This record gives sequence, structure tokens and C-alpha cells, in this order.
Amino acid sequence: MLGQTAIGSAGNTPSGSRVFRYEVVGLRQNEENDKNSYAIRRSGSVFITVPYSRMNEEMRRINRLGGKIVSIQSLTSEEAAAAQ
Repeated sequence: MLGQTAIGSAGNTPSGSRVFRYEVVGLRQNEENDKNSYAIRRSGSVFITVPYSRMNEEMRRINRLGGKIVSIQSLTSEEAAAAQ
């Protein structure tokens, strides 16, 4: 099909609509995240909600920021909507 793209088709697949919550500890402020308009807490847990398609990318970003993923939970569609 000439001219058609797959943009937005991820929501049509079973994995495309899945959302996960990472519990992360140990995030620290560094030159990578100094570009953010907010500071990152060094202590305590941070919860990050990520769609299935971005899980690997987000894991790499957390590692670059010095964080450690403590747990990963799959969220239902209701929980994902509440987290947004």
C-alpha cells in the first residue's frame, strides 16, 4: 500500500496498549538531567509510567541517570489512566 504508514498502529496490537510502572531508587542530579527544568530527588522511590513500546529506552535512561529499577508492574487500563 503506497503512502500508508504504521504511525499509530501500536495501539491496535495487544502489546501496544500495555503500560508498565517502574519503581526507581537512587536517581541523582547530573549533567544529563541538568537540562530538565526541575531537580531530581536523590532519596526515596520514584514511580515512572511507561508504555510497552518505550520500556527499553526508559531502562537505558534510568541507568544513565544513576537509578536502579526496584520493581516493574503491569498496569490495567484503569490504573494507567489514573497515573496520567
